[in-house]
Amino acid sequence: MAQDAISDQLSTGGAPMPIGTRGSPLAVAQARETAQALAAVTGRPQDDFPLEIIRTSGDMIQDRALSEAGGKGLFTKEIDAAQLEGRVAITVHSAKDLPNDLPPGLIIAGYLPREDPRDALIAGSALGAISAITELPQGARVGSASLRRQAILRRARPDLQVSLLRGNVNTRLRKLEEGLFDATLLAMAGLNRLGLAHHATAALGIDAFLPAVGQGAIAIVVREDDADARAAVAGIVDSGTGIRVAAERAFLAVLDGSCRTPIAGHAELIGETIVLSGLVARPDGSEAREGRLTGDAAEAEALGRALGEELRAGLPADFFSV
Repeated sequence: MAQDAISDQLSTGGAPMPIGTRGSPLAVAQARETAQALAAVTGRPQDDFPLEIIRTSGDMIQDRALSEAGGKGLFTKEIDAAQLEGRVAITVHSAKDLPNDLPPGLIIAGYLPREDPRDALIAGSALGAISAITELPQGARVGSASLRRQAILRRARPDLQVSLLRGNVNTRLRKLEEGLFDATLLAMAGLNRLGLAHHATAALGIDAFLPAVGQGAIAIVVREDDADARAAVAGIVDSGTGIRVAAERAFLAVLDGSCRTPIAGHAELIGETIVLSGLVARPDGSEAREGRLTGDAAEAEALGRALGEELRAGLPADFFSV
């Protein structure tokens, strides 16, 4: 549906469309960005898209890795329940936090235009100017909550002391400045959306440090039977981001990404061609397999499945054992 037609259809008013979101500063910033976009495309006041903060299990568990507590669904199950109950019409998620399968009745309606998908290296002030992982001191303490980041770090620098660092962006930056860690890694997209990009010591190249599937993309979920929400969201989603993330998520689904195995995947869209890179590793970084496939953008999901199957076929039988 053309944007003008959507605006004509929705600007006449109607019931408010509450937006469900986690309560972290980054999640709220993403939800506000979505509300602003919806207000602009529909011609309705932003108050028609109020935010409802929903506390999730993932926010409450801070003392251990998500892989030990239940995986990605810990950031979405309470939000999913609120949406299925009709408390909220639209929910907004970091695409990298969405499980492979949504509950019946919910669908991903699309994605906002993707932000910078790269990871950022952030070194504590005690280290001075550090512009690359190779420049970290021998035995430096690096904190991260991501198994993917931990595995890639250990693969590149086995000497580093890599350990768990949970919490929102501001919490992690504070712990870094308190000297609990020498460095950490965060998503450039999150830093940009929070106005904190100045904390980044270096943006890490995608080829050297492959991002998480969906990193930098904001996913918008609606109820499958909610025609009004689907029509509103259709005016703000970005088709190119949708193609790229579809390939990445199809790749992840083949490998059954559950937060227990480090998996990275990133797609580039060049005209009508999609280039997908993927990596799967052991948590200690001792073994990894990576690959790249190129294909027609119209076959993005098929390309993602093909790369996932190619990598899985080359792995030993015990690779995914917990």
